[in-house]
Amino acid sequence: MGKEIERKFLIDQPKWDNLDKPEGKLLRQGYLLTDKDKTIRVRATESKGFLTIKGQTIGATRLEYEYEIPVTEATELLDNFSVSELSKTRYEIAFKGKLWEVDVFLGENKGLIVAEIELESEDETFDLPDWVAKEVTSEERYYNSNLTVRPFKSWV
Repeated sequence: MGKEIERKFLIDQPKWDNLDKPEGKLLRQGYLLTDKDKTIRVRATESKGFLTIKGQTIGATRLEYEYEIPVTEATELLDNFSVSELSKTRYEIAFKGKLWEVDVFLGENKGLIVAEIELESEDETFDLPDWVAKEVTSEERYYNSNLTVRPFKSWV
């Protein structure tokens, strides 16, 4: 059984801007199905595609099954079957033995930057980089699937 334990954090923008970071990867991501109990997501990068099925989030944990698919098929699925979509640039940053994935959102979500860290257990301890500002793990409006239908720019 696939399981994802993930925590989400907002970023301190000035500290992020001054951080020496690797080159980011552009992601196009859309949803074939999204409801409170499950999502089916398609993601395309420049060279790879992914089909991901996620269950309902309880705490910081949910079922997750991810399969690599040809990028041409991912693009076709996004173009023909996606009901909602977003784009973002993802940065992978190693910090004290953990991998942080930092998403800088584009389009209608521009201005939002969210960092995610995957854990082995919900009670696992880890160090926070100084560019992390506030935890938003339990705030559903920060779920990517929700950002596709109620984007960040519409919050104000």
